[in-house]
Amino acid sequence: MDMRAVGAALVTIVLWASAFVGIRAAGDELSPGSLALGRLLVGSAALGVLMLIRREQLPGRRDLPGIVLCGVLWFGIYNVLLNEAEQRVDAGTAAMLINVGPVLIALLAGLLLQEGFPRSLMAGIVVAFSGAAVIGLATSDQGVAASWGAVLCLLAALAYAGGVVAQKPLLARVSALQVTFLACTVGAVTCLPFAPALTRDVKEASGSAISWMVYLGVAPTALAFTTWAYALKRTTAGRMGSTTYLVPPIAILMGWVILGETPQALSYVGGALCLAGVVIASRPPTRRLVAASR
Repeated sequence: MDMRAVGAALVTIVLWASAFVGIRAAGDELSPGSLALGRLLVGSAALGVLMLIRREQLPGRRDLPGIVLCGVLWFGIYNVLLNEAEQRVDAGTAAMLINVGPVLIALLAGLLLQEGFPRSLMAGIVVAFSGAAVIGLATSDQGVAASWGAVLCLLAALAYAGGVVAQKPLLARVSALQVTFLACTVGAVTCLPFAPALTRDVKEASGSAISWMVYLGVAPTALAFTTWAYALKRTTAGRMGSTTYLVPPIAILMGWVILGETPQALSYVGGALCLAGVVIASRPPTRRLVAASR
């Protein structure tokens, strides 16, 4: 990745980490479905304004199935499942379990997108996932139990991985903003059955909860998904997915500052492993391997 793509990836990571805190903060007053729908409506509106300002053209028909699949899986199903899961498990455990997603991304991308399985990528995934597991265990009150919340997180990770793999081929022909706007809109349509719940919850919710919902729509959704697509267009899905292992340690830090959750010492060990795993996974193939491939 070039430096602009690295910067875009870092913006995505920080904002997605903040989403775990935002979901927990708003989840006490907004139900999972209504929070997902409200977040996506705000995100779609913000992205729509950018589309008009930039006068972006809509993609061709052949790209619509992939956009719909990405929107349903990653923007719709993923958000609802994650919101539901975070009412049952703490943010650290949720972040760790969601980070099964990059492993699934690397495997699916290697099989379906012919990205292959570079040794550095697979080694980095193992190291980074170990770090995410350490963080999850360190911040969970009850450990990673086979609870319904854990099952929901794993299902969300599967939807996330499927959405990324569906998105990657689109970026060869469609801009990051177009893909994000249309996928977000598809996700909002997918969540429309929760409209009555959203109307009811907004009337009863506090200003703080509504503010968090708007934040989730503007920053972790509209902005972060666009910067993600921008960076993904300039690297492989497997390598881009590995960068999200930085999300758990940042989420822990934000939870400590914003929600007053004090991280345990073991969390720092997990964070160091996450960083090491991303560095390993981001290493380019060696010259020998490049020459052999020729």
